[in-house]
Amino acid sequence: MNSASHSYVITGGSPIVGEITCYGAKNFATKAMVAACLGSSPTILSNVPPIGDVDITLGLLKSVGATVEWRDEKTLFIDPTTITNHRVTTPDSRSNRIPILMLPVLLHRFGKAEIPRLDGCDIGKRAVDFHEAAVENFGGEIEVDREHLAATTKKKLKGTQFKLNYPSVGATETCLFLAVLARGTSVIQNAAIEPEILGLITMLRGMGAVIFLGPNREIRVEGVETLTGTRMECLGDRIEAASWASLACATDGNITLHGIMPDTFNNFLAYYRKVGGGFELVGPQSIRFFRAGTLKPIMLETDVYPGFSTDWQQPFATLLTQAEGISVIHETVYDDRLGYTQALNRMGAKIQLSTECLGQPCRFQHKGHVHSALIMGATPLQALADPLEVPDLRGGLAYVIAAAMAEGTTTLTHIERIERGYGDISKRLENMSFDIIKK
Repeated sequence: MNSASHSYVITGGSPIVGEITCYGAKNFATKAMVAACLGSSPTILSNVPPIGDVDITLGLLKSVGATVEWRDEKTLFIDPTTITNHRVTTPDSRSNRIPILMLPVLLHRFGKAEIPRLDGCDIGKRAVDFHEAAVENFGGEIEVDREHLAATTKKKLKGTQFKLNYPSVGATETCLFLAVLARGTSVIQNAAIEPEILGLITMLRGMGAVIFLGPNREIRVEGVETLTGTRMECLGDRIEAASWASLACATDGNITLHGIMPDTFNNFLAYYRKVGGGFELVGPQSIRFFRAGTLKPIMLETDVYPGFSTDWQQPFATLLTQAEGISVIHETVYDDRLGYTQALNRMGAKIQLSTECLGQPCRFQHKGHVHSALIMGATPLQALADPLEVPDLRGGLAYVIAAAMAEGTTTLTHIERIERGYGDISKRLENMSFDIIKK
């Protein structure tokens, strides 16, 4: 039975109490796996999360010939010296955005690269034009057809100055991978500075890269001739941590998280306090989350780091259905990431969507994108008789929280979309009072 045929059956209506250890960050681990392929010797990554996106990334590395082996359940050995193929051929790689990062790796090694055209979660346009422009600025040439995206270069890539129109995480990573082995100095302006980016920079420095962080989102890279392998531990997943914190508060429960540094999601903690959530630091990497009192409505806007992450938005919006009053969410990162709210309304929530900027004007203003939401609470939720199809990774976790809140039993299908980032949560939540069964 493949993962697509499984479902989660959740019986809700009770506070969720217990503890869980956060996995290593998906948004770091998968990128670090690709970064390891820039080296001239093996890399060992620890605290790697055993999730779907890591399996997909492992497959695409193997498709170009890299040797990738699990040393234990959370430690990966990656040897890039066996790479022999400039084409990423694994079809599963279409379901995430990692293949685009293979372009710099393969260009440096072969002077040519080919990857499948990308899909990913259905959360709005996720253009790769930033990546394509970056490759061209570093001296590569891009060719695109209906099935593939290819890049070539006739000589060694050269350092450049490149300003991102938007501080995209993926495009910043592409620029870093292009720059570290390019000839000369590169300056990346308006770069993303998420904790996962800073972790990647630390890893690249450990491999021999020369990278300087400047003010105003500027990164300067002095290209080197070669990089070596390294050892790197994946930082805890701040997105996952915010998800379980939202679950605790939404169900009036009490959940202790381990394996997460509080300073990686400080802004979430501020909003969590503001809405009425409580937390206690119980160890260097342990936090207890609970509801501190009556939940209050708030206004929030998603933004690039250090702002409120777009990946925190869906679990937090589900929590806001229990706040007394009208809350506002303004999504400024993706143009179509509120579709999951339709199912919440069917369960009893009162959420109204808008194409207007309900907050500061953003890049989606007057473009007709549904990117704002009014959440009228508090509203009790009820389980639905029909199964709910998980729409995407973070929307799926919102459904898990809604099902935990709702009276009755909810069935979630297409749970592989959740397990891409969270693993098998039916097993991971065994130390919680959570009635969830995988069928």
